[in-house]
Amino acid sequence: METQKIGFRVDLSQANWFKSSRSGPNCDNCVEVAFVPGAIGVRDSKNPTGPALLFTPEEWDAFVGGAKDGEFDLH
Repeated sequence: METQKIGFRVDLSQANWFKSSRSGPNCDNCVEVAFVPGAIGVRDSKNPTGPALLFTPEEWDAFVGGAKDGEFDLH
């Protein structure tokens, strides 16, 4: 699967996808992440042949940092 983000293309056909270690073995609402050169892919674990979101390393770092800082917590 080749996916395109504005400005670059990424081949995800050989990507090594994984779920969070916090996902349970019977959890059916998970996302999977793949780190490939120049990008991070995110997809729905229930639909592995479906579309994937692409993020630059900088975008991914900003997202992870925000999650760690509680920016996305519901108040």
